[in-house]
Amino acid sequence: MKGVDLNADLGEGMGDDEALLDLVSSANIACGGHAGDTGTMARTLRAAAARGVAAGAHPSFEDREHFGRRELDLPPATVREQVLRQLEAIAAVARRESISLRHVKAHGALYNRAAREPALAHAVAAAVREFDPGLAFYALAGSALARASREAGLFTVEEAFADRAYRADATLLPRSEPGAVLHDAAAVAARALGMAQEGRVRAVDGTTVRLSAGTICVHGDTPGAVAMARAVRTALEGAGVVIGAPAAG
Repeated sequence: MKGVDLNADLGEGMGDDEALLDLVSSANIACGGHAGDTGTMARTLRAAAARGVAAGAHPSFEDREHFGRRELDLPPATVREQVLRQLEAIAAVARRESISLRHVKAHGALYNRAAREPALAHAVAAAVREFDPGLAFYALAGSALARASREAGLFTVEEAFADRAYRADATLLPRSEPGAVLHDAAAVAARALGMAQEGRVRAVDGTTVRLSAGTICVHGDTPGAVAMARAVRTALEGAGVVIGAPAAG
């Protein structure tokens, strides 16, 4: 019987967090770089813990004005410092709430740029390892970020995106291009099923992309996110796929 994690990016002020937490098995919580503050971190951590959802940190470029989706040309050492600062921020809140963090997943432009640039990928992975080498690390399947995570000795969970379009090289179609974000719940659910059961997804040029999907993301800030997450969970469970957070070690 196959198993997969279902994750969403939360604590970003989008309003559907509690409904999404009823559907996912892990939550990536904004920790101040692109969204969130101590209050939203605490509320999201508590809501996740109440449902048995694994809580993780969701660091980004420190760029709240652009929601962390603008690519910044920063030295790897600066990125490492920014990631560490955000991990420390959410960890302090988690300690006050007596909640353990389980994983880290970078956000937005940081995630996508580190997925293709080894120097940046190593900076992010190094920050996670320095902060807590026992944390799982979510990274785009087949990317430089996943390779850097493994090289850093982190428990690496390769990620696929049910609600994003793929290019033939297994990278995500940039949000600036038409069709980059998918909104049809049935289509998103079908893609998630193909990812979980067969390790594949169709790229925008019609070719088949092979990927490993230890976790599948449905973005919390996408319109209709709750309906899509519900359709994905229903499709996976209906096919006998067990949904649960990855167990490190």
